[in-house]
Amino acid sequence: MFKVTASELRDLIIAFIFISLSFSILYSGRNVNLLMSILPIVMIGLGLGFILHELGHKFTSMHYGYWAEFKLWPTGLIFALISSFFGFVFAAPGAVYTYAGHNLDDKTNGIISIAGPVVNIVLALVFLLIGAAIYGPAHYNATMQYIFIVCTLGFSTNSYLAVFNLIPIWNLDGSKVLAWNIIVWIITIAIAGVMTYLSMTMGAENIIRMILGL
Repeated sequence: MFKVTASELRDLIIAFIFISLSFSILYSGRNVNLLMSILPIVMIGLGLGFILHELGHKFTSMHYGYWAEFKLWPTGLIFALISSFFGFVFAAPGAVYTYAGHNLDDKTNGIISIAGPVVNIVLALVFLLIGAAIYGPAHYNATMQYIFIVCTLGFSTNSYLAVFNLIPIWNLDGSKVLAWNIIVWIITIAIAGVMTYLSMTMGAENIIRMILGL
């Protein structure tokens, strides 16, 4: 049965706030007024991706019969905030810990680990499709325009979260996926990497225009 403890909920909320604030600092160029305008948009597009990423790990762990719980990493919160002033975000404010003793083999651990980045990839594509669907009305309706901005930012940030977590270093998801199956890792990080590269070079709106043939 799916269950979230009080301490886990607290840690998720704190991490959600810090990661949203960090990306808002990054995108606002440290302009306080712009930061306050961007923060709610980031909380929707990125915050949703962060929460669902962690729940992806948790649900997959519980699917295999293991108890899993998100725990905050205070040092990661500090790294996230500091790195945002240097043009990137170290997006590791915490992690889902799977309590399986010595029974967690490489395949199961790899599947649990890849669940989070896959959620971000799917969510990024969903944001992109919604953005494409409302591209026209977004030019004439303020509400649609706001949703469009959320979608373009959601595509970019979720693509970044996916590729960042798939880097095969330290305790990131990528190291566990790579230990399980190098082909799966290559395919997944390639997809996330291309999406991130396109979002950084073309911008989500230009990708949507290309999709629509405009």
